[in-house]
Amino acid sequence: MSADLTLPGAALLLLVGLLAGAVSAVAGGASFFTFPVLILSGLPPLAANATNFVALIPSNIAALPAYRAELRAVGRGLLQPLALGVLGGAAGAVLLTVMGAMAFEAAVPWLLLSATLIFTAAPTIRRLAVRFLRPRPGRRWIAAAGLFLMSVYGGYFGAGLGQIMLAALVLVGYGDFLQANALKNAVISAMSLIAAGIYVWGGAVSWPHAIAVAAGAAIGGYVGGVASRSVPQAVLRWGVIAMGTAMTVRAFWGGL
Repeated sequence: MSADLTLPGAALLLLVGLLAGAVSAVAGGASFFTFPVLILSGLPPLAANATNFVALIPSNIAALPAYRAELRAVGRGLLQPLALGVLGGAAGAVLLTVMGAMAFEAAVPWLLLSATLIFTAAPTIRRLAVRFLRPRPGRRWIAAAGLFLMSVYGGYFGAGLGQIMLAALVLVGYGDFLQANALKNAVISAMSLIAAGIYVWGGAVSWPHAIAVAAGAAIGGYVGGVASRSVPQAVLRWGVIAMGTAMTVRAFWGGL
């Protein structure tokens, strides 16, 4: 689809994309910034969601070079998580396409609530996973199934996905945070690429909006990937949680 976009509107989307890309690479949660701004720019929720997928792909991909050492260390261990991400992302995108705009709009408040709660609880979930659920061969299929289901959610909506995916990667066996974060970005990139392809094929993407956000997100993703080794995550995380809470309240009581 297409939509009119003014020059000031494009500049705003560029700035929001820059912020979202940087925040996503460091703490996750880019969609909490970009999704509401795309709706405020005049896109209906389903088109905003599809456009958001396409727009944020550069931020995840641009963060990967900053993690090249970690990805080399993971090596062939990338294959299974990437495959699960692709399959789950495709399933989620097809589900959204089949269910249509009305079902998605009705689900958005609940999706935002779930995403905010997931994002808030993710560090606790990761700590519990490390402490009580240390990876064992007999348990890895459970983590793989969880990664697939999260990728289905990611292909359908995806806000807050990055943080909870880190917990699943810990269970699969990636205890090092930088390695897990690198793999998270790789899986989300693969998942987003296949989901975005389905949305583009279905004509749900507004390209002017997507290009404006993507340009900022690509720069922000790389900057955030580099900064992730030194920037404290607590302040950014609470900013993302505050944004998610505000979006959820607005969706339930003020509409989209």
